[in-house]
Amino acid sequence: MTRPGISLPPVYYLQKWFWKSIDLIYPPNCAGCNTGGQRWCDHCQHNTKVIGQESCEICGLPGENSAKCKNCRQHLPSFKLARSWGLYTGALRQAVLRLKYRRDLGLAEVLAGSLANLLGTLNWDIDLVVPVPLSKGRLRERGYNQAAALARPLAWAWGLCYSDAALRKIRETSSQVSLSLDQRKANVVGAFSANPRIALNRNILVVDDVMTTGATLDACAAALKQAGAQYIYGLTLARTPDMPQA
Repeated sequence: MTRPGISLPPVYYLQKWFWKSIDLIYPPNCAGCNTGGQRWCDHCQHNTKVIGQESCEICGLPGENSAKCKNCRQHLPSFKLARSWGLYTGALRQAVLRLKYRRDLGLAEVLAGSLANLLGTLNWDIDLVVPVPLSKGRLRERGYNQAAALARPLAWAWGLCYSDAALRKIRETSSQVSLSLDQRKANVVGAFSANPRIALNRNILVVDDVMTTGATLDACAAALKQAGAQYIYGLTLARTPDMPQA
């Protein structure tokens, strides 16, 4: 999806042409089911468990019957609103893992289309798109930032400004995977710093691959607010179905 009336940068079309050319030379297999011919097939797209309206009005936690989930009632996050496209299960989980650990950057361009469609339904006033940053050590180890691989084509699709310099990770953190809710929050406190020359008075969309508790997004938003950003929104490709306990 693209924003009507917006002139898209040439790089938007160039990156689409580039990945289509690569796929013609080296036909891919679907990241979700391994079927040949597409990086992400129509079957996996249609069978992704898309998160609906029954979710927390603040963080988008699925399956919530009340306006705010327990976590948002106890601690209102620094971001204004956050949403995710689908549940982190099945084919979408496989696709995220492939994007994160197997350097399939062409897959990010495909999946960013679903994020662009979701953004088009939200009516958020966005000035700038930024990815959740990796630490310098993790970036050297992996060679790329999967959040940036999603955020950049998303920004291009909507004709929005993009920056990977607005937000940086200033210290290493432990893996969040096995941590409780409280441990996740403590793990990322003060882990990010924002550039006020870029963030000041901006409405910023922070993009990541997966959201679990929202602790990382909250820490990013806190840093951006400290740098003078006005409103911070969050958008992730996937959301884990279960919230870790405190």
